[in-house]
Amino acid sequence: MKLSDLAKRFDLKLIGEDKQINGLEALDKADSTQLSFLDNSKYLSKLSSTKAAAVLLRKEHVSHLPQGVSALLSQNPYLDLAKISKLFAKPPFETSGKPPRIAKSAVVAPGVYIGYGSVIEEGVTLMPGVVIGDNVHIGAGTLIYPNVTIYRDCHIGKHCIVHAGTVIGSDGYGFAHTGDGRHIKLYQNGNVIIEDDVEIGANCTIDRAVFGSTIIKKGTKIDNLIQIGHNSEIGENVLMAAQVGISGSTKIGRNVVMGGQSATAGHLSIGDFAVIGARGGVTKSIEGGKTYSGFPLMEHKSWLKLQGLLARMLKKAK
Repeated sequence: MKLSDLAKRFDLKLIGEDKQINGLEALDKADSTQLSFLDNSKYLSKLSSTKAAAVLLRKEHVSHLPQGVSALLSQNPYLDLAKISKLFAKPPFETSGKPPRIAKSAVVAPGVYIGYGSVIEEGVTLMPGVVIGDNVHIGAGTLIYPNVTIYRDCHIGKHCIVHAGTVIGSDGYGFAHTGDGRHIKLYQNGNVIIEDDVEIGANCTIDRAVFGSTIIKKGTKIDNLIQIGHNSEIGENVLMAAQVGISGSTKIGRNVVMGGQSATAGHLSIGDFAVIGARGGVTKSIEGGKTYSGFPLMEHKSWLKLQGLLARMLKKAK
């Protein structure tokens, strides 16, 4: 769509050259065919270096735009982005296209659905009830257990194991809110990339990105009943025990260990080789190489001392 068409449709003001827009992307990843947005001033540094065709933003931020980047002025950029995102959303499945390419040595059980344009490499096993969306790539030697669903455009690496009931590429939990309390869906137009030698337990959910990719790096092992939010990046050789919850845009370093029912807030990072004890709540970015526990989170040694102090206080109170 042209910027002028978007401006007219959503009551926005266009500043700069009218351009053709082919998609949406984050400020630091957008190219000259894409529209980006700025809703929070803490990302102004990314605005000043963006290569986007245009940016959806408030009037007070226009002066930070690079030369040649157009602007769509909005009083609520995130809300208008959500409205615009619907126009660029892909259909849930295609009704025509290239037939899937399935290697001769792949084992495909009865009751498996494979969408248009998908690639199933040598030695892949797809058990009954598996649903593979359009343009999905599954690497050699990967084993997919019954009733796994992999949404369109996702990429699964080589020698992965995905256990029964897991959903990969479902929509992230993203909504913009109107002044009268309605919640407007932000369409999730990215995908999920799972690298080689990853194992994912039963009944997990890994959300697709708003833009770009949610990424699970090679060698990571994920237990049952785990939620990974949109645009998160899980590093190499990470271990996650059951019922871990990762909020959107969290970046987890390599060889991090997360105990059962531990969780993170969004838009934070966990350093390499950090250990989060069971039920630990990560609310801000933390250094690697340390062991943490509790909520609010603290170093494990401090948490043990606190538990001892509380026990002594309760004993005296009796």
